[in-house]
Amino acid sequence: MAMYERKEVLDEARKLAAMLSNTEEIERFKQVEAKLNENKKVQSLIKKIKTLQKQAVNFQAYDKKEALQRIEQEIDRLQNEIDEIPVVQEFKETQIVVNDVLQLVSKTISRTVTNDIIESTGGDVLKGETGSQTQNSSSCAH
Repeated sequence: MAMYERKEVLDEARKLAAMLSNTEEIERFKQVEAKLNENKKVQSLIKKIKTLQKQAVNFQAYDKKEALQRIEQEIDRLQNEIDEIPVVQEFKETQIVVNDVLQLVSKTISRTVTNDIIESTGGDVLKGETGSQTQNSSSCAH
């Protein structure tokens, strides 16, 4: 079995990342993000929210609870308005898909490495025990 340097593994990880960047899911995400950034209504609402958030920080600093509460309600209202816009919903859906793909890749790598460790030590993949665990549990004199 070949041994690899950490740098070689990281180089391969970068190649995998480049491959992932060119998947259908990531391409779709980029397109939807561009549409979101070009959407004047969304950008206007985001700008309003940022302004209100700055005011909220000031009200908090000066302990103006009622004014702070009004600002927070307005921020929530604007956030809900943003969430109703179709391109925002589409963006959130593509985000979920991209996250699912990344988690799948990560879990596949993790599971494969774990199983390789178990198998290479003569362990039991079904039990999830390495060879040293299997030997210790079978030779246990309790």
